[in-house]
Amino acid sequence: MNHRIALYAGSFDPYTNGHHAIVRKAAALFDEVVVMIAVNIAKTRAFDAEAMAEAIRAAAEADGLSNVRVVTHGGLVADFCAENGIRWYVRGLRNNMDYNYEENLAQINHLINPALESIYLRSDDPAISSSMIRELMAFGKPVAAFVPAPVAALLRE
Repeated sequence: MNHRIALYAGSFDPYTNGHHAIVRKAAALFDEVVVMIAVNIAKTRAFDAEAMAEAIRAAAEADGLSNVRVVTHGGLVADFCAENGIRWYVRGLRNNMDYNYEENLAQINHLINPALESIYLRSDDPAISSSMIRELMAFGKPVAAFVPAPVAALLRE
């Protein structure tokens, strides 16, 4: 039997309950889920990528998701998948705008890595986004209800 590995990538700046719900769904479908914090050197992160990776690991562990691995990576997703034998790229969809954006990415990724298949999972709470969390924080609003507990602890630091 083939080991079915899926990748779920994003900036996760910060990682939200919405992201975590997608990871839980993917973990139920695949033998292994690699959560990749995609680091773009041209963008300034609000939160340290390695610290966020540790918080995501802690959130996965707290939920008993033993088949979830967290990495950071600064290259192309399609190349990472080819180099690591990953055939499925999980993406979360909140709305039709996400779908249109993701379809363009899927086509580009498929050109780079024809073996890579994009899998879309529906969001349980389409209102939650990393940008929403950052905006609420900028105005001093509490955000612990929108992120896993280990991420909330990181955000309080």
